[in-house]
Amino acid sequence: MIIPRPTRLTRLPGRFTFDAATALRAHGEALGAAGLLRTLLAPATGLPLAPADDGRVVFAVDPGLSTLGDEGYELSVDPDAVLLRAARPAGLLRGVQTLRQLLPAQALSERPVAGVAWQMPCVRITDVPRYAWRGALIDVARHFQPLAYLRRFTDLLALHKLNVLHLHLTDDQGWRMPVAALPRLTEVGAVRARTMLGRAGSGRFDDVPHGGAYTAAELRSLVAYAAARGVTVVPEIEMPGHVRAALAAYPEIGNVPGRALDVWTEWGVCEQVLGMHDGALEFCRTVLGEVMDVFPSPYVHVGGDECPVTEWERSPAARRRAAELGLAAPKALHGWFLGRIGAFLTESGRTPVCWAEDSGTLPPEFTVMPWRDAAHGLAAARRGHRVVMAPHRATYLDYPQTAGPGEPLGQAGEIVDVAAVHRGSAPPPWEPEAAARVLGTQAQLWTEFVPTAGHAEYLLFPRLCALADRAWNPAGDWSADVLPALHAHTARLAALGVRYGHLPPLPDTAAGPGPRTTLPRKP
Repeated sequence: MIIPRPTRLTRLPGRFTFDAATALRAHGEALGAAGLLRTLLAPATGLPLAPADDGRVVFAVDPGLSTLGDEGYELSVDPDAVLLRAARPAGLLRGVQTLRQLLPAQALSERPVAGVAWQMPCVRITDVPRYAWRGALIDVARHFQPLAYLRRFTDLLALHKLNVLHLHLTDDQGWRMPVAALPRLTEVGAVRARTMLGRAGSGRFDDVPHGGAYTAAELRSLVAYAAARGVTVVPEIEMPGHVRAALAAYPEIGNVPGRALDVWTEWGVCEQVLGMHDGALEFCRTVLGEVMDVFPSPYVHVGGDECPVTEWERSPAARRRAAELGLAAPKALHGWFLGRIGAFLTESGRTPVCWAEDSGTLPPEFTVMPWRDAAHGLAAARRGHRVVMAPHRATYLDYPQTAGPGEPLGQAGEIVDVAAVHRGSAPPPWEPEAAARVLGTQAQLWTEFVPTAGHAEYLLFPRLCALADRAWNPAGDWSADVLPALHAHTARLAALGVRYGHLPPLPDTAAGPGPRTTLPRKP
């Protein structure tokens, strides 16, 4: 059973066997996918899949298959031959992941595996995704993760045909994006003195400095690595709120002249925000200019939510700017600021993206990610925005999976189990005009309580698998189709060394909960 489930699959008699003599035929635009298959299968299987014009495994890009769109593909597996075709190279990359899942789960191992027949069942598959944006956010600002893990994370996204890696690079608790013109952002803003233990307001800290930042070369290498797997890296630089780390490095971009701040060591929403003066705007343009040099993504995320206005209401400069602009109150500076930033990105050929925490008006050029309520997404779509659905009750994977005592600390107030993710990650039925503006959906892993990569994977899987299925193929019954496929998929996760979390039992079994790995609570 393949995750995400193909839109059309027919099983046929027989099996195809890969062996040392199996050759792969590919030319032109198909060469990238052929190289990826070799790279991915080599560690476990040792198969060379040598290039040959008479190879029995054939990859081909055929523009005549335009009905498959950018990412759809056709796959035919017969006892003597494999044919993978797509209208675009991206479709072949999706088909490569299907081929991997048709093989025994051991093919996903990163170490050599002996004694396994590398066979796959004969099938006919025609597969086209429902949504163009199928993503996952990882927050490296609260807890830094090295480049090696971001590459692994990218591979896990690609396996599940997710095509957007949303990289949350800056926040109050840390700044991870290098900016050559503003070196103190990483010299000062990348390290906090300690980390809060427990949820916001606990008053307890570990008193261990936490830091880390990437180089531009590392980030460019990640972009290239992801692109080879059909994944776009979308950077996020928070503004005008969630900027305490930036204010620690450059206090002059704030609202209080001469104030010295540290990188924030608490969780929650920090009251210190960007000033609304020309210097702060120039700072943002400088940062985003370098972001666009590193990340070719057509989308650039600027955060935009959870921005307290207390400082603007107290600041003479902010009040003066609001008056000069004819705004009714300083809080209206939020929309004005986003408008200026959005215009800068648009003029640079990029599409700005921001979070929508309510149904209020945002600048029309923004693609929005509604996270508090799906109804906010509908309101945005009706106003003409493109929408990526991110409702927290279905896509925030830092919430606990169960209420059990073995579940590690997570955000309070919700249980987001794997069924809730599958059920709620895509939008409910909307009128056609609004539904047409939905680009897709994505999962979020905020990392206040997620210090390690193993902890991250426990929270991500199998919930991220459920979101991937929903984003690619929304059809199918949860109990009859999706849950059995997820259970079968755990063998692949195990082969990859993924410490996955809770999966409910199949309805027709008397067994207890599905396999899981428990983690100790963070103190």
